[in-house]
Amino acid sequence: MTLSRRKRFRAGVIAAAVTPIFEALGGTYHWHERGTEHLAYLTRVGRPPIFAFWHGRIMAGMLYFRDRGIVVMTSENFDGEWIARVIRRFGFGTARGSSSRGAVKALVQLRRDMANGCPAAFSVDGPRGPARATQPGALWLAGATGNPVVPLHIESSRYWTIRSWDRHQIPKPGAEVAIAIGEPIWVASTDEPTIETGRQEVDRVLARLEAETHAMLGEVCA
Repeated sequence: MTLSRRKRFRAGVIAAAVTPIFEALGGTYHWHERGTEHLAYLTRVGRPPIFAFWHGRIMAGMLYFRDRGIVVMTSENFDGEWIARVIRRFGFGTARGSSSRGAVKALVQLRRDMANGCPAAFSVDGPRGPARATQPGALWLAGATGNPVVPLHIESSRYWTIRSWDRHQIPKPGAEVAIAIGEPIWVASTDEPTIETGRQEVDRVLARLEAETHAMLGEVCA
């Protein structure tokens, strides 16, 4: 998909406008972490992770994982264009494609980037939903590379909710923000039954991690 010059210009304007806002907001958050030992383990064994999270947590995830050389699949539509421009400013790489178009090209790039040691990340229910239903791309990449999927969830004590299909959450200034990182999920192959089993497992783990972040915030805010 090729965007018009006008849409590319609009995407650049949006990216230039929101980047300093996100920077300013991020500097006020109070982070609470659980599960970072899983990332330390993968670093020791030389297996870059494939992060899996809900589309509605892109903004918070971008701030937490900034400047780590993570490559993210972003769609080739207008929203994907301005999102790609924003996340590149925060130290991410991008592979353009989605579950609906350009997926093969993007997955080939991600496989190449992972072979060079880069972690990858997927908003696994994106780019258009249905919300909180994992798509197979992250599982296929895990089966193709031998690197594990690492589910994570982020929740905030105070936030704005965007009126979008993903109910995107933007933590308010000074919010307590909890991130729970799950154990690596290894995917043995790219055959359809294995991918489907992994997809269902990611859904289950993300639901558990969401409950865990709510409990973390309850402890902090009590």
